[in-house]
Parts: sequence; structure tokens; C-alpha cells
Amino acid sequence: MHFLDQAKIYIRSGAGGPGAVSFRREKYVEYGGPDGGNGGRGGDVVFEAVAGLNTLIDFRYTQHFKAQRGIHGSGKDRNGAAGKDMVIKVPVGTQILDDDRETVLADLTEAGQRITLLHGGLGGRGNASYKTSTNRAPRQHQPGEPFEEMWVWLRLKLLADAGLVGLPNAGKSTFINQITNAKAKVGDYAFTTLRPQLGVVRHKGREFVLADIPGLIAGAAEGAGVGDRFLGHIERCRVLIHLIDANGLDPVEALEVVEEELAAYGAGLEGKPRLVALNKIDLIDTELVRAFSKELRAAGVAKVFPISGATGKGIGALLDAVLEYLPAQTVTERPDGEREEGDERPWSPL
Repeated sequence: MHFLDQAKIYIRSGAGGPGAVSFRREKYVEYGGPDGGNGGRGGDVVFEAVAGLNTLIDFRYTQHFKAQRGIHGSGKDRNGAAGKDMVIKVPVGTQILDDDRETVLADLTEAGQRITLLHGGLGGRGNASYKTSTNRAPRQHQPGEPFEEMWVWLRLKLLADAGLVGLPNAGKSTFINQITNAKAKVGDYAFTTLRPQLGVVRHKGREFVLADIPGLIAGAAEGAGVGDRFLGHIERCRVLIHLIDANGLDPVEALEVVEEELAAYGAGLEGKPRLVALNKIDLIDTELVRAFSKELRAAGVAKVFPISGATGKGIGALLDAVLEYLPAQTVTERPDGEREEGDERPWSPL
């Protein structure tokens, strides 16, 4: 399935049906009088967030959405039927923006959440509703209210509990493959990840969603590499895991490059909690791991987690730290029958 995180669509509600002008005509009825019914209400345009979707690719091929107009009224006091609503199903985490791409009209963050963006027009009154004691044969009616229309942008921000950041080839894909059921592409070249990946991590009886985004390079905020367009997918994360390649560039320099790009992007990413992991320690000796960790701590990192995404070494301690930032979840059943509650205390690195 192709990944698409933004799309522009046209939406239009239904116009109200016109009221009818009609007079009762029956044999043996001398004074029939008006019997024109009212028009039906036009359909609304409704957005609904549904689980199981993680892309906006469907909106690349279908870009026009129109609700049904109301049915006109008819004789014998028959009112027109209301038009059907146009229900547009989008992934959880979708934002609806005005055509200027800046004004957020709606933010659908929960499965089942619905919002009516455009309302259908009211149906017009038929001539039967105008009948009075002094106006016994009215011929006026209403045409029904017009529809509403607009162009909107859909922007998807994936909902994840933790997010992976780092330079290209920091080992993010290998890491997420090691701890989740994701099947991210792994290769010995830059930008093997071209679109965000999601995986579910199960650790110590608890679950959380981990998001991996394409690697950042210096100048990403200005469009270098794949740019910073995918950083929106980690805006909702509670904690960020910053992977640094122990076998690559100077670790402190790698740390500063990514931190500068996060600060340039803004949107609160610069203030999110960080867990810094020195990855690929299986490729260097222990003394070098200690030296790199010392350099990172001198650069302001509170605690460094040496790990190997390929072998799994050290990952348990990193995941323990991630859980400290997440709300307590379901109670875990131990083999001996005891029950263990999730720890709600905030994690403070030593």
C-alpha cells in the first residue's frame, strides 16, 4: 500500500429541495385548497475517523465529494425526503485544513470521532404552509437553501507513543524490525526509509506504538534530503528516541545536527523528552563505547543507552525507560499468579 499523508479534496453539501405549489383536485370536492409539501433538507458533509487506516492514498484518485440534495416537495402534502449525508472516512490522526493550509478546521484524534464540516441547506416551504384565513389559495413557495462548498487539505499525523529520529543509516529500520513486527527496508545506503513506519512494541506486558521517520540531515528544514515534512508524524509522541550510529560520524556532531533540525522545525519537538541511544555497539569495542558515551554526556545528554539493533543488546533497558513516559496500561498477569501494575512515576535519568 502506498503511503500518502496529505491530499486536497473538494467537498459540497446538498442543497435543500424546493417546496411545491399544488392544489387539491378531487371529484366532488368543491374547495380543495393548497396541498404543496415542503422540500427535503440537503445532506451534510461529515468526516469520521476510523481505525485500520494509515494513509490518505484513496484521496489521490477520488477528490470530489458531494452530499445528496434534498428532494422537492409534491402535491397531497407530501414532503420531500432529506438528502443522504456524505460521510468521508479518514485515518485517526487526520487534520482538516482550510485551503490556505494554515487554518486547522478539525483534528480527528480518536477512532469513531465525527465532525460535520458543511451543513446541507434547509428545504423550502410548500404553498400549503402559507395558507391563512385571509390567503386561502397561496401560490408562493421557497426554493430551498443553497449548498455549501469548499476545498480543504487533509493532513495525516500518525498517532504514536514514541518516535525514532536520527541521521540516515543510524540503524532506525533495523531497530524497529528488532522490537516490532514491522518489516522496514534495511540497506547499506542513505535514505532506505522514504516514508514513516509504524510498529507495535510489546514489552513487559505493555504495548506502545513506535514511529520511524526518514533520516534527517543538515539543512532538512530548508528541504535537504527528504526535508522535514515527515516530522509532523512525531509531533504527538510522548517521547523521542534519538539513535546515534556509533560506527559513523562523530557522535556529538550527529547529535547536534538532528537537534538543530528539530529546533528549526518547532511545533514543540525541541521540548519533547529525549532518550539518546548509541547504536551499533556490536561493531566497536567496549572502550570506544565508553568514550563515546562520555562525550555525549559532556555534550548535555543526561543518560546514554548503548544498544545494538542487530543483536538486541541493551534494548531492554531502553524500552524500560520508554515505558516510564507512557501512562499505565493494562495489568500484567505474571506466571506465578501475581499481578503487576504499570509504573506511573516519571522517569528521571541518572
